[in-house]
Amino acid sequence: MFLVQFLIVLGCILIGARIGGIGLGVMGGMGLAILAFVFGLQPTSPPIDVMLMIMSVVAAASAMQAAGGLDYMIKIASGILRKNPKHITFIAPMVTYFFTMMAGTGHVAYSVLPVIAEVSRRSGVRPERPLGMAVIASQFAIVASPIAAAVVACVGFLEPRGITLGNVLMVTIPATFLGLFAACLIVNKTGKELKDDPEFQRRMQDPAFRAEMEQEEAVTETAIAPTAKKAVGFFLLGAIAVVIMGAVPSLRPAFDGKVMGMAHTIEIVMLTVAALIILVCKPDGNKITQGSVFHAGMRAIVAIFGIAWLGDTLTAAYLEEVKVAVSTIVEVAPWAFAIALFALSVMVNSQGATTAVLIPLGIAIGLPTHVILATFVAVNGYFFIPNYGPIIASIDFDRTGTTKIGKYIFNHSFMLPGLLSMVFSILFGFLFAGIVL
Repeated sequence: MFLVQFLIVLGCILIGARIGGIGLGVMGGMGLAILAFVFGLQPTSPPIDVMLMIMSVVAAASAMQAAGGLDYMIKIASGILRKNPKHITFIAPMVTYFFTMMAGTGHVAYSVLPVIAEVSRRSGVRPERPLGMAVIASQFAIVASPIAAAVVACVGFLEPRGITLGNVLMVTIPATFLGLFAACLIVNKTGKELKDDPEFQRRMQDPAFRAEMEQEEAVTETAIAPTAKKAVGFFLLGAIAVVIMGAVPSLRPAFDGKVMGMAHTIEIVMLTVAALIILVCKPDGNKITQGSVFHAGMRAIVAIFGIAWLGDTLTAAYLEEVKVAVSTIVEVAPWAFAIALFALSVMVNSQGATTAVLIPLGIAIGLPTHVILATFVAVNGYFFIPNYGPIIASIDFDRTGTTKIGKYIFNHSFMLPGLLSMVFSILFGFLFAGIVL
């Protein structure tokens, strides 16, 4: 019976991922209806705190975007890239890493991808290298962002074990940063140099294409709203406050002898940040809810609502059996939990949803906390199947033809950067988790 129910859950995940948008969430609800009404499984409680934490962060980030904050950050990033053209394979992923770390979503990388493609081409660097690493870095930085949905969810689940936001970031930030740097060292030497690349040489035979490549394009300046700097300042202060209060619980108020939890702390701080941005910067109210950050955040909330509730219901019904099966594997190879995280993230295309489904499972089966944190980066499996938005955008922006999806689909330009970054980050994760915990 478990196998049939598991296949139903898996089918809902696959169909929801194919639908896209809020598909994961609504298909999770359909799967839950089948488990409850057909098989008689008792639904568990939905992850309300996780959803509300994400909602509060999305409110603040959306207000910042509407006030021009993201445009201001993009301008700074573009300037850094243009000043360091020869080292762009290392600088580009660093820029997208910190971009995502501050914004809490990897989709902000869209804005700097055309700059990376242009600067690398002009400097004679094979664009595939910096574009591939930049996209991977924009994904991996999710687990290093104090306001990302996946991190917020992870902290919410691990807090009963005494794990703070500071503990999580002290593992994920150095592990992913060093892992990405190690991958850059290898990727910087892969593939032929741009001038020797057969596809680029073929395209250069076209006079119109050659003329387009050789002409100097004017750098257009994006108009920055006067309130942009203030919006970014408020947002960063809120993020810093969350990190500090997460690392030092004594800074939070206590009620009945118990310190206020991080769920309520994040919700209060980020809603306050959103209010300050709206009151001081006065962004257009319609732009707040129409921006890309708001849409991406709301999709994440719906996905977590349905799919996490579905997964938790199935796990709770067969908890003892799952404990025996998974714990046996994990005892022999603790890193095997990373494979489960990676596989599910490939299917659902959501770090937040993957976290919400599997981290509670890891906790339920008694997986050591250091293993959960060390393998947490494995929720970034987006790159495996090349259908992630920034991947497609990178291919389109690289007019030299070096960034591509191969003949066999999986031999694409992001596979090597992604796998190298994943392996190195997990290895560093175990190192830092052993030190921090």
